[in-house]
Amino acid sequence: MGIDVKRRLMLKGSMAAGLATIAATAGLLSPRIVLAAWPQAAFEAKSFDTALSALLGSSSTAKSGDIKIKAPTIAENGAVVNVLVQTSMPDVESMSILVAKNGNPLAISVDMAKSADSFIKTRVKLGQTSKVYGVVKAGGKLFSSDRVVKVTVGGCGG
Repeated sequence: MGIDVKRRLMLKGSMAAGLATIAATAGLLSPRIVLAAWPQAAFEAKSFDTALSALLGSSSTAKSGDIKIKAPTIAENGAVVNVLVQTSMPDVESMSILVAKNGNPLAISVDMAKSADSFIKTRVKLGQTSKVYGVVKAGGKLFSSDRVVKVTVGGCGG
């Protein structure tokens, strides 16, 4: 890269940052507008049923074999546990992962676009051995599947 190209990139970046700062200071940009909306009550809930009700309006789900959860059966380190939830259901509106025995059960919730592949993958923290739930809202109804993940003594709880 030549010096002229680097200078142009620096000037463009500086101008963009300056304009964003001016817009934020003038009140044209506020965090509520810029950041995605999030269900605060659901993420702050202390029980599984309360979190699900605050998130999706009901804590009643139907068990479904169409929801697959990929997670280790034994987690040596409960601080970082990979979890994948996928489904072949049609008309998926949202997908969520909840950990029943965590202080705040809701780990993630994603509203799905109609053309999106129906899976979510993340890392969750498990304070102790617990059921990990995959909850799918499809066709206006709630479906779930669960899997027990055992946290060993070397993890967060045992």
